[in-house]
Amino acid sequence: MTRKLLLTTAMELFQAQGYAATTVNDIATAAETTRVTFYAYFQSRSDLARALIGELNEILGRGASARHGSTAGGLVSAVEQGTYASLAAWLGERAEQWDTIRPYMNITIEASVVDPELRGLVDEWFEEVIADIEEGLEQAGRFDPEVRHTRAVLAFAQLHHVAQHWREGRWNIERDRLVSVLTESWTALLADSGTAAEPPAED
Repeated sequence: MTRKLLLTTAMELFQAQGYAATTVNDIATAAETTRVTFYAYFQSRSDLARALIGELNEILGRGASARHGSTAGGLVSAVEQGTYASLAAWLGERAEQWDTIRPYMNITIEASVVDPELRGLVDEWFEEVIADIEEGLEQAGRFDPEVRHTRAVLAFAQLHHVAQHWREGRWNIERDRLVSVLTESWTALLADSGTAAEPPAED
């Protein structure tokens, strides 16, 4: 209970005043507890940020993988199937989570800029998602091995930018239409053009 309160309070403070400006004292005081209690649950502010990344992994359904850290089986499967429908379904589910995951993403990215302990961790998290996409391509035997990673990087870069920056009313495009455009791009990058179904006709 106290651990969750510290995490929730830290999230609120990080969003309100930034990671760099938020101290352990700030978090403990706002949570109506003490530094001693904070350190009973977290070794440092960096350790708390790691816990937030763990929460983000839970939200995204990322579990342990023997091949590369954590993995999202749904993403690997969607890419392996390599159809417009499979990619649209996975991207649509993620889009519904954008408002939830955006604070976690923004906080961890900011934290990685000012906290050397977290830079490698955030880079690894990004690489794990890229590796999921690449694994789906590998399982499908799609594209030459030397270009799979590049295609995965490009697909992830699109998703990451959109998830981090799009909000309702921004860019003059509704979420469903944005997901459709993103799916078309992912289909071009990741699907076999000979088997991927065409996107549904627009009204």
